[in-house]
Amino acid sequence: MDSRVEAFFTSIKGKTAAFCGIGGSNLPLIKIFREKGARVLACDRRTREQLGEKAEELEALGVELRLGETYLQNLEADMIFRTPGMKFTLPELEDARRRGAAVTSEMEVFFDLCPCKIYAVTGSDGKTTTTTIISELLKAAGKTVHLGGNIGRPLLPEIACVQPGDVAVVELSSFQLISMRKSPAVAVVTNLSPNHLDVHKDMQEYIDAKKNIFLHQNAFSRTVLNADNEITASFAPEVRGQLFQFSRKGRSAYGAWADAQGNIYMAQGGEDTFILNASEIKIPGAINVENYLAAISAVWGDVELEVIRQVARNFGGVEHRAELVRELDGVRWYNDSIGTSPTRTARGTLSLYDRKIILIAGGYDKKIPYDALGPVIVEKVKTLVLLGATAPKIEAAVLASPAYHEGNPKILHAASMEEAVQLCRKEAEPGDIVSLSPASASFDLYPNFAERGNHFKRIVNDLV
Repeated sequence: MDSRVEAFFTSIKGKTAAFCGIGGSNLPLIKIFREKGARVLACDRRTREQLGEKAEELEALGVELRLGETYLQNLEADMIFRTPGMKFTLPELEDARRRGAAVTSEMEVFFDLCPCKIYAVTGSDGKTTTTTIISELLKAAGKTVHLGGNIGRPLLPEIACVQPGDVAVVELSSFQLISMRKSPAVAVVTNLSPNHLDVHKDMQEYIDAKKNIFLHQNAFSRTVLNADNEITASFAPEVRGQLFQFSRKGRSAYGAWADAQGNIYMAQGGEDTFILNASEIKIPGAINVENYLAAISAVWGDVELEVIRQVARNFGGVEHRAELVRELDGVRWYNDSIGTSPTRTARGTLSLYDRKIILIAGGYDKKIPYDALGPVIVEKVKTLVLLGATAPKIEAAVLASPAYHEGNPKILHAASMEEAVQLCRKEAEPGDIVSLSPASASFDLYPNFAERGNHFKRIVNDLV
C-alpha cells in the first residue's frame, strides 16, 4: 500500500465521516470507512422504507442513518462526502464548511491519493465511449488499468491495490469537477454544448466546472481538446502543459486528425503519421471517429501504433450506446439510452444510419434547448414516438423546423416505455430500424440511463 494511502486511512480512525447520498459512489466507501475505524453517518433523502434492506445492512455495520427531507441539517462531522449529483453550493454544505468540516467527494480524495498516472475525460457527449477506448488501448498495451469515475464505478475503495506502474482512466462529470482542485496527467475534453442547466446556475458555471480538468495541471501534463468545438477550442490559451487538438475538419500542429477521405493521422509539428482509415473503426458513426481521435491523442507515445489499429478494428463499443438489441421480423432494434442530450442524439444515433428510422425520444427536462434537434429529426426520422417531460419541447422543435410538413415525421405519444415499444412495433416494416435515443435524461421515469436502457431491452427481447 502506498504510504499516502496508509497515512490517510490511519488518520480517519475515530473521526466522523458523513456520506450525503447512499448511492453507487458512496456505499462502498461507507463500508471501508467503518472498517478503518471511522464513525460514519449515512445521509439520504429517502425514507427507511424506501431504502429497504440497505438500511438494515448499514446499521448492522454500525452506521448511523440520517434519513428524510432533513437529512442534511446539522451535519456535525469532520469530513463530508457529497454524492456527485449534489450541488456543491447547497446552504447546508456551506454551513458545514464554516464550522470547519472538510467537504469533499470520492473522486477528489482518489486524485489526492492515487499513486499512478491518471487519464481523465470530460465533455457533453462521447465521454464514456472515449474513456472506455482509452482504457482498452492501455490494456492492450499491457497496462493494469483502473477504470471508473462517472462511468459508474468508484475507484477510492480500491485505492490500496493501485500500484505506481498502473494507470487510472476516469470519466468526470461537471458535478464532480466543479469542486476539484487537482487535475490529471492527461486531460481530455471531447466537446461542450448546453447540458445539466437544471443543476448549474448557468452555462458559464457548467463550462467553468469542465475547465477544472486541466486548469490545475503542471507543465509536464497533456491536455486534449476538440478543435472543431468552439467552446473547447477556446480553452487552448489556458493550457499550461502539452496541448493536443483533434479535428475532423483540418490539421492542427499536434493531435489526431482526419482528412476528407477519412484517413486518420497524428500530427506532430511538421510531420504526419498515418494511423488508419475511419472505415476500419468497428463502432459506427462520426461521433465515434471523434472519440477515437480524442483517445489516440491521449495515449500517443504510451501505446504503439499497431495496438491502436488492433483495438479500433476489434472493439465493439459500450452498452447502451447504439447497441443492437435484436432483429425481429426484419426490423433491427437499437438501444442508445446514453442519448441524454439533444446533441448526443443528433450526433450519435441520428448520424449512424443510411435510412430514416423510427425513434423513441423524451425524458427528464434538464432545462436545455431542443431547437437544433428539430431539423435533424425531420431529416432522419420517419416516425417519432415521444414520452416523458421533454416530449412537448421535442415536438415543438420538430414542428418549428422549416422542412417539417404533416406526417414528416409522423409523431406519436406514449405514456410508458411499454406503450412506446408497442407503437414502434405497429409502425415498423421489414428493413426498418427502431432506436431508443431519448435526447433527455432519465430521472423522470428511471434512476439512470442504464436502468432505462435495460428496461427497453427487456421489453424488446420479450416481443414475440
